[in-house]
Amino acid sequence: MSATTLRRPALPSSGAKLVNVLKANRSARIMSWISLLVAWQLATLVIPSELIPPPAQVLEFMWNEVRAVTVAPETLYMSFGLSFERLGVGLAIAFAIGTPIGLAMGMYKPVEHFLHDFVVVGLAMPSLVWALVAGMWFGFGNLAPVITVTLAAVTFVVINIAEGVRNVPKELLDMSAAYGVSRWRTIRHVIFPSLMPFFFAALRYGFANAWKGLVLAEVWASTSGAGWVIKFWYDAHRSQGIVGYALFFILVAILIERLVFGRLSNYVFRWRATTSREIPEPASEAPAKEGA
Repeated sequence: MSATTLRRPALPSSGAKLVNVLKANRSARIMSWISLLVAWQLATLVIPSELIPPPAQVLEFMWNEVRAVTVAPETLYMSFGLSFERLGVGLAIAFAIGTPIGLAMGMYKPVEHFLHDFVVVGLAMPSLVWALVAGMWFGFGNLAPVITVTLAAVTFVVINIAEGVRNVPKELLDMSAAYGVSRWRTIRHVIFPSLMPFFFAALRYGFANAWKGLVLAEVWASTSGAGWVIKFWYDAHRSQGIVGYALFFILVAILIERLVFGRLSNYVFRWRATTSREIPEPASEAPAKEGA
C-alpha cells in the first residue's frame, strides 16, 4: 500500500516580503524620490543655504504658492495658466506645419533632399537662440514665446513623421497601388495608422523641447508667465523660489506625461495584445511519495 504525504507550502518570511516590496516598480520610484530628498538634506549641511535652501524651506514656499500666498506679481495659477496657453498654441502650430512637411519628406525623395539640411539645423539649434531671436524680432509679449515654442518643436515633428512614413511596410503600399487605392485613402488608412508610434514620439519630444524653449523665452523675452516668475525670484535673490518653481516645472511635466500622454497612448494602442512578463516561481518542493 502506498501513501502520499501532502505538505503545506511554506509561507514567505517577512524578509522575503520586504524584498518583494522593494523590487516593485512603484517602490523603486518612491525610493528614488526619498533618496533625492536625503541627498538634498545632506548637501545643505555643507553648502550655504543661500545657494541650496533646505527641503523644508522649499516645501513651505511651494505650499504658500499653492495657497496663492505670494509677493510675486503673478500667482502660481496665473503664471502657469498663461504658459500653458502659449505652449498649446505653439505646439498646435508646430504640428500643423510639421505634419504635412514630414509626410512630404517621407513620401518624396526630392522634398527630403531639399529640406534635409534645414531640419538638421533646426534640431541642432539651442532653444535659447530661438528665444533671443524671437524676442529681438517680436519684442516682449505673447508672440515671442509662441514663436519660440513653434520653432523649438517643429523640427522634432518633421523628423519623426518623416521617419514614420519611411517605416511603413512596403508590402502594404504595393498592395494599395495594386488595388488602385487613391493617394489620399492610402495616407488615411495605411500611412496614418503606421505613423502612430512615431506621432507619439514627436508629441513627447516636441513637448519636452517646446517646454524648455517656452521657459527660456519667458525669461528673456516676456514680462509674464512661469519662466518670468522664476526670473523674478532670481532677481529677488530668493533661492527657495528658484528651486520651488523648478520643482513645479518637474511636477507639471510628470503629470502631463502620466495623465495625458500615458492615457492617450493606452487608448490609441488599446488594440495591442498585452503580454505578461511575470516569471512564474518554481514550486517550493515536490510532494514526497512513500512506497510501502
